[in-house]
Amino acid sequence: MHAQLERRFFFGLLFVVTLAFGLVLEPFFGAIFWATALTVIFYPLQTILIKKFGNKPNRVAALTLLICVVLVVLPLLAIGASFVQEGINFYQRIEQGELNPAATLDKVRHAFPLVTNTLQEFGVDTDNIKQRLSEAAVAGSRMLAQQTLAVGQNAAGLFLNIGLMLYLAFFLLRDGSKLVELFILALPLGDERERMLFAKFAEVTRATVKGNLVVAVVQGLLGGIILWVLDVPAPILWGVVMAFLSLLPAIGAALVWFPVALYLYSTGQWWQATVLIAYGALVIGLADNILRPVLVGRDTKLPDYMVLFSTLGGITLLGINGFVIGPLIAALFLAFWQIFITEFNQADPAELERLTDQKQSE
Repeated sequence: MHAQLERRFFFGLLFVVTLAFGLVLEPFFGAIFWATALTVIFYPLQTILIKKFGNKPNRVAALTLLICVVLVVLPLLAIGASFVQEGINFYQRIEQGELNPAATLDKVRHAFPLVTNTLQEFGVDTDNIKQRLSEAAVAGSRMLAQQTLAVGQNAAGLFLNIGLMLYLAFFLLRDGSKLVELFILALPLGDERERMLFAKFAEVTRATVKGNLVVAVVQGLLGGIILWVLDVPAPILWGVVMAFLSLLPAIGAALVWFPVALYLYSTGQWWQATVLIAYGALVIGLADNILRPVLVGRDTKLPDYMVLFSTLGGITLLGINGFVIGPLIAALFLAFWQIFITEFNQADPAELERLTDQKQSE
């Protein structure tokens, strides 16, 4: 009886201490998560460097981290700085009257009279809609400028988080394999299951981050180029916005280029608008339709619909980190249920694979 009481008390304290430690680390969750993600992504490169330079943990981890900074961190900082500057300039042009959202909306309304007449037949006050959309455009540009300015003003905090991320990533690269083995010893799930779950975590994280970032960069770059060619104001700003929105599968980048095409139609720039519609549907859209299933869906072994819903749900709940955490949770959900079906319900693994194989429906 006394031993059982001690055991329960110990587990209670273990839970409380673990929860308290999690709360202590909560302000640095983003830095910890992205340090883990970078470690998972660049671990195969570190393995290659170990074979080339020998098992020198500190030197190889530092070299891997340096490559990570050059290939990922510095380009993202440069793009972020350009985005901040473009956002502030865009808001200033609205404030100075160079860009007039109300006039733009008027042009769009007069360019598509059928839509206006249809709305009026249903009792919709288009003037009220114009006013609200104009106010929303001004408020949105103001918020964008404020947010980008806040990022610039909080540069010290941003660089602190980046520094913490890189600092932790170094130790995870150096000691990651030992930490994984330590977790396997600590968790009471069975070593084989734990190794499978850790492998699934690494596989999904690597596929999701690399796949989504590649798609985002490609779509943002393609969108920025066509907007620059068509002489649309702030092409860098809208290119970066398209890159962020492309984290939403299927519809993301179109939320930028389609309204821009409508604006070009309304101002009489017919051939520019037609080029943008065709380019957006055939080039930007195909980049998403081709690259995302190959880079994300195939490697995560998730159906396309589950990738979409888990990405949207993750971003809604967790912000920008959710585009990785959402599909990761979905993949772990499937992995746990696979373990349950095969080990506890004793289903035939071959039959389970046949039922879950996506290739059969292609």
